[in-house]
Amino acid sequence: MRESARNAQSPGPTEHATLDLEHFLPYRLSVLSNRISQTIASAYAERFGIGITEWRVIAVLGRYSGLSANGVAERTAMDKVAVSRALARLLERGLLQREPHGDDRRRSVLELSEAGYCVYDEVVPLALGYERALLAPLNRDERVVLDRLLAKLEAATAL
Repeated sequence: MRESARNAQSPGPTEHATLDLEHFLPYRLSVLSNRISQTIASAYAERFGIGITEWRVIAVLGRYSGLSANGVAERTAMDKVAVSRALARLLERGLLQREPHGDDRRRSVLELSEAGYCVYDEVVPLALGYERALLAPLNRDERVVLDRLLAKLEAATAL
């Protein structure tokens, strides 16, 4: 009797919504992104002692020098706390420089130091090589379609 009472109280599997994760786009994109990032990150960690978050910060500041910490967080779509920690580690290692923003002493801007640019200049070719290898199974037309589809998804998620 106890067993049947317990079964009667717990809902059966058909009473719940079903989410087929293997076909759920946000899940698939997240898993793919994590796998790609982890593969790249292991090379960066070994060679340069930086993690995924630090690399993203370096990449953004290599492209858009003079951003605030909030600007870096916005460009990377990463959590502000994670960005703040990465910035602190990179500043401590001398890979970044922080300067006051014009007349506003409360606000500062960030840029790569010479040492930061040395890391950036070595990592960029590695990243581009990894991208080429990742895209190798796709022909030119498929790459164009992928780029268009990603742009549409990015536009659909823009705030």
